[in-house]
Amino acid sequence: MNMKTMKKDTTPIHAKDIDCIQQISNKLLNNIPTKLSGAIVIVCIGTDRSTGDSLGPLVGTFLSEKINNPFYVYGTLEEPIHAVNLHEKIDYINQNHPNAFIIAVDACLGKVKNIGTVQVCNGPLKPGAGVNKQLPEVGDVHITGIVNVSGFMEFFVLQNTRLSLVMKMAKIISESIFTVSKMIDKRSTYIN
Repeated sequence: MNMKTMKKDTTPIHAKDIDCIQQISNKLLNNIPTKLSGAIVIVCIGTDRSTGDSLGPLVGTFLSEKINNPFYVYGTLEEPIHAVNLHEKIDYINQNHPNAFIIAVDACLGKVKNIGTVQVCNGPLKPGAGVNKQLPEVGDVHITGIVNVSGFMEFFVLQNTRLSLVMKMAKIISESIFTVSKMIDKRSTYIN
């Protein structure tokens, strides 16, 4: 599918949906060009020091534990990518994976009705926007999980987010990304 003619679909997918992994996988696959000139890199942003902001590192950890994961994964619980080291990590990725297609993953805050939903969006992620931080944009596509409500004392809200929700969403997102890796293999085989 041509990226320029693709419709932008940012409809959130709820983690409670029975087929949420398939829905997320399909949306993500539709945002990845069929012909890539470099590797696919997953950049999982967040910190293990805040429950709500641990979504990205949890996704990175779950993905790095998968056997035969063909993607390069950066940002885990052990080696998180956060506001302090984001510039350095982006530089490292750009140097070591030229022309990479980058999928960024992060937690975000949103409306009460959207808590527990995942969005797959074309274009870069703006990390730290929910807590008024000015950080570099990351990714060709991004996945965000809405972990709590925005609007007031965002830092405190992230610190007091239910870990059970974040874990559930991290498992769903990582399984969706891993499913896409298998779909890309099939798509490549089919195209050739």
